[in-house]
Amino acid sequence: QLFNFFREIDKEKFIGRQTYLTDGVRKENDAEHAWHMAIMTVLLAGYANEKIDVLKTVTMLLIHDIVEIDAGDTYAYDDDGAKTKRAYDEDAKKTQRKREVKAADRIFGLLPEKQGKEFRALWEEFEAQETAESKFARTMDNIQPIMLNAATDGKAWEEHDVHIEQILNRNRNTAKGSEAIWEYAKEEFLRPNLENGKIKK
Repeated sequence: QLFNFFREIDKEKFIGRQTYLTDGVRKENDAEHAWHMAIMTVLLAGYANEKIDVLKTVTMLLIHDIVEIDAGDTYAYDDDGAKTKRAYDEDAKKTQRKREVKAADRIFGLLPEKQGKEFRALWEEFEAQETAESKFARTMDNIQPIMLNAATDGKAWEEHDVHIEQILNRNRNTAKGSEAIWEYAKEEFLRPNLENGKIKK
């Protein structure tokens, strides 16, 4: 059962995201995104608003996008009505939860019952955003793409005609995990790209 699960989650490597790698050529996939955030969590845990269980938070981040194997990646700004250069399903956000719950049932159901329940509970905890670990995990989930977007001179923001209000709305809970990291991101990643026009005012 475990190795069936391991083979199945290899499919996460094929789930593309809208965030470019630092070379600005290829976009990252879900597995790369998860790996990046796991390392960030180990090194940034000291900046969390509350003390966190690092292993629990890392595990949460490593599994939180597994459901996208079935549900697909939903672009962060699909629900904001922005005119972008790519075609997307404007109703994607509306159906996201239903699609992801169905995927969680199937994928975590591949595991032995005890481990399946543990992973499913951890996934639900991430979604609920009520614990110190889930709040910090959400901070990482939001900050990592901002960092990469800034590293590519706002390439994805520019392509999708993203406005600062969209970013701030998307990140309305980011400070709940770490006020220090959110403040850093605003000054180092957002402000320069707002000033040079990569992010729309």
